[in-house]
This record gives sequence, C-alpha cells and structure tokens, in this order.
Amino acid sequence: QVYLVESGGGSVQAGGSLRLSCVRSGDTDSSVSMGWFRQAPGKEREGVASIDPHGTTTYTDSVKGRFTISKDYAKNTLYLQMNSLKPEDTAMYYCAAERGTALNPLLSYMYSRWGQGTQVTVSS
Repeated sequence: QVYLVESGGGSVQAGGSLRLSCVRSGDTDSSVSMGWFRQAPGKEREGVASIDPHGTTTYTDSVKGRFTISKDYAKNTLYLQMNSLKPEDTAMYYCAAERGTALNPLLSYMYSRWGQGTQVTVSS
C-alpha cells in the first residue's frame, strides 16, 4: 500500500510563498504519476500540478508561472513551490499518486492514493 503525508501548509500574506511536501512510503515504485490538488469550500476539487514518471509536469492555467512541482526521487518526496500567492489560492491541498501515466493528469479520478491534506490560507 502507498501512504502519502503532506506538510508545509500555513497562513501567509498575499504575495508570499510556501513550499508543500508530500512524503510517499510503503510501496516505493518509481513508475508513478503524482499530483497536487486543492479544494476550497463550495468548490470542486481542482488539479493544480502533476509530474509523471519521466518528470514531465503539467499545471493548471491559474498557477502557471507561480507554482512549481518537483520530486526528489531519492527521498520519495513530492514538492509544490508556491510563489506570489493570492487569496484565491486558499484551499486544502492534497497530494495524490497513481501508477503509470495519464493523458490528462489533472483529473482527480486518475488517482487512487491520497494524503490527508494540508491547509493553505492566503490573506490580503
């Protein structure tokens, strides 16, 4: 079984930065796609960024140029560097993983393994 644990969330002022981390343990198969999703109250879960087994990344339009997803393969840790944060980025952020690749890796139903989430709050 794969276990995912997120950390790094918190409260910041608009324009600030945070780096989220997601540690993967249990099944450490390297041939996995991983992604960051977020969900704000009253909204559907949204795919934010993903990285496939080859290191190819995908971002939703609203975070392009501000967020960067990366993975430390040696540490089995996924990161999301978030810069120039905006109040609309406020949400619970979830890490997800699934074996293989997907044509559209920002769809939540692709993923079967999920972390518990870490809260990001951006104030004006």
